[in-house]
Amino acid sequence: MSLKDHLLAQIALNGPMSVAEFMTECLLNPKFGYYSTHDPLGAQGDFITAPEISQMFGEVIGLSLAQSWSDQGKPDKFILAELGPGRGTLMADILRATGRVPGFHAAAEIVLFEASPALRDRQAQTLSNHNPRWIDSLTDLPEAPLFLVANEFFDALPIRQFLREGEGWRERLIGAEGESLTFGLGPNTSQVALADRITDTEDGDLVELCPTAIPILTVTAGRIASHGGAALIIDYGDWHSLGDTFQALRSHERVDPLQAPGHADLTAHVDFEPLALAAHAAGCAHTKLTPQGVFLERLGITARAQALATPLGGSELETLIAAHRRLTHPEEMGNLFKVLGLYPSYAAPPPGLEP
Repeated sequence: MSLKDHLLAQIALNGPMSVAEFMTECLLNPKFGYYSTHDPLGAQGDFITAPEISQMFGEVIGLSLAQSWSDQGKPDKFILAELGPGRGTLMADILRATGRVPGFHAAAEIVLFEASPALRDRQAQTLSNHNPRWIDSLTDLPEAPLFLVANEFFDALPIRQFLREGEGWRERLIGAEGESLTFGLGPNTSQVALADRITDTEDGDLVELCPTAIPILTVTAGRIASHGGAALIIDYGDWHSLGDTFQALRSHERVDPLQAPGHADLTAHVDFEPLALAAHAAGCAHTKLTPQGVFLERLGITARAQALATPLGGSELETLIAAHRRLTHPEEMGNLFKVLGLYPSYAAPPPGLEP
């Protein structure tokens, strides 16, 4: 049986499923799910993330977190956490860059939140010298200052999609026609979660919700508000969802998300507005939403690139220049990706960001 067969059987038994249910099965099904069976990262995978492009990304982020730790009095025990750590590359770069910060490593307990068994194994290899531990729920985070990074984590969380029709909404669902999966629409209903969107949408507009993001943000922001710390949320998206951003990537190319379930990565653009509102409700301050390129430049990524470039020449130098451009240029990742910082209301925002 394939995942597609499994999905068709589920639909035959229970009727059409939401996009969120479809994403959960495609990404996390224990037997057939994408993250259960694939190493999706890098040139041989289906997509490449910023830490895989260049070590500079993680290095400057690590120093930003270390400066926040210092600004908050250098607590002698804190949690250094990452959500969705991929191969562990970002955390490895953070730890290398902060190795010379006096007291930082001695005070840090490294905690990783990862659903994929295959990626946990890879992270264990990458971080074998640092004794990380993994948690299955964010409620398992210790009650301590929390310094956290989430790079391209929220874009993979399951979304629901709703089409505006009159004063109500029709949910976009996935059903079956014969042996094919197809998109359809549910009945027109009111949606409490979309009550505020009637005023800024029109008939035919599509809005996306990510129900699982809010509990994650609430726990994270609550820890920071209560115990101190900071969080850097880095992802592609913007403020205020509008339009269909659901997509599938396979071998670095966009593909039909219904065509080969379980064999492509499924993501959607992150709506940062509800994340910021959830942080505020938990008693945590948040920064302005900042383009990734601006954030990295403020942290000194160009100076770091120049230092790395000094001994290089030929193709190695060209690769470094291309990596810097890809991470920072407005026509590359510089504007598409945004950064939201969380911090206690009594503290300064993380370096590189503004209140």
